[in-house]
Amino acid sequence: MHILITGGSGLIGSALVKRWQNQYKLTILSRNPQSVITRFGTAISAVSSIKDVDFNDITAVVNLAGEPIVGKRWSEQQKQKLCNSRWLCTKALVDAINNASKPPQVLISGSAIGFYGAQQAQLISEDYSHVHDDFPHQLCKHWEEVAQDAASPQTRVCLLRTGIVLAKDGGALKKMLPPFQLGLGGKIGNGQQYMSWIHIDDMVQIIEFLLLHPTLQGVFNATAPTPVANTQFSQALAKVLHRPALLPIPAFILNLLLGEMATLLIDGQRVIPANLIKAGYQFHFTELEPALTNLLSRRSAL
Repeated sequence: MHILITGGSGLIGSALVKRWQNQYKLTILSRNPQSVITRFGTAISAVSSIKDVDFNDITAVVNLAGEPIVGKRWSEQQKQKLCNSRWLCTKALVDAINNASKPPQVLISGSAIGFYGAQQAQLISEDYSHVHDDFPHQLCKHWEEVAQDAASPQTRVCLLRTGIVLAKDGGALKKMLPPFQLGLGGKIGNGQQYMSWIHIDDMVQIIEFLLLHPTLQGVFNATAPTPVANTQFSQALAKVLHRPALLPIPAFILNLLLGEMATLLIDGQRVIPANLIKAGYQFHFTELEPALTNLLSRRSAL
């Protein structure tokens, strides 16, 4: 099996490459191919342009490319960068798939639970339609629409609406750890907003599950079955670290510091992976505290 991965140096992509590098033939699309080779070794192929890939020789495409959504304030320029990094890459992949005489059998394309927009405590599965039309929704909606254009009798499309991916040495958890380790952590805002999380091991194995089950297509929420309120998340993290969680971060401070991007922390979504459960995927980490314990007891990154 020959798999093309975009976003192979990101949190999820790196974990995928490490899992698959001795199982499958991998090609990584990267702006810096040499850094990919340096990181993963010469057994991995790396290219800087989609034009360098023969899509007639690709079995599957895993599309995870995109500018990190957290990190820079959402100016209009940054919003456009976030959109273009997802939409344009996906469009180029879809065009290449559609132009192939023997196209890949599957496109597994990234999205996010931001598709649903800011929500309250409403339980949300993949068929939830009362979305909040904010920027994250608009970003994900068009991203998914572009990817879906690759669907054909030869190519199935799986769309991954990913939640907060928990890993020891990257992503949201890495950013949360320093204040909590110092005993300076606490809830964000009123702490009632839901956090739909997923352990990195499940994230990687969900992608593999979709890859290896040829009848699966459509939208899949990549979240653990038990989302928790921010207060519960803060308490669980503090408990695993044996630290207090007494210092809340007021919402108005985040609004001042982050502007519109603060919605990612202040608002939330209570998302469940109904389609994955229906398809028979067995989660390894369904509860938050054991997931955090597992991650924080690891000696090295995934």
